[in-house]
Amino acid sequence: MHASSSAGGPALFRLVRHWARQWAPDVVERFAADAPPAWTVPNLFVIQAIDGAASDEVTVADVARQLGIDRSVASRMVAEAGRDGFVVRSTSSRDARRAVLTLTEAAKEFLAASQAHQRQAFESLVGHWDAADRERFAGYLARLAGEVLG
Repeated sequence: MHASSSAGGPALFRLVRHWARQWAPDVVERFAADAPPAWTVPNLFVIQAIDGAASDEVTVADVARQLGIDRSVASRMVAEAGRDGFVVRSTSSRDARRAVLTLTEAAKEFLAASQAHQRQAFESLVGHWDAADRERFAGYLARLAGEVLG
């Protein structure tokens, strides 16, 4: 069965609604049943935003842009991630007025666990497809994410 490209938009939004209702609420518990209390979705969002930022000196503004939220909200989220041991603030080597954010080893462990879960989730959804279709679809998803999120 081949769907027309006009079916792409509604299908995309059906998937977004599905993930918002079914996957997101307890996502951490899904991939780490014995997860530390600090392994929260907001902390994971901050970690992913810092990891995915294009700059080598990531700022709160970059996190806000990556997450599509207000800078003040991003600042509070970054502060919480810092208190929980995932983010270190330091002074920019280029501009002493700017604070740059880096991930700790604990953040990298959390990120690796979440990415393993993401790969497993992808495989559970399309594992029955032939390898060429899985690779093509993964490429299209990565391309779309890159174009939308930078």
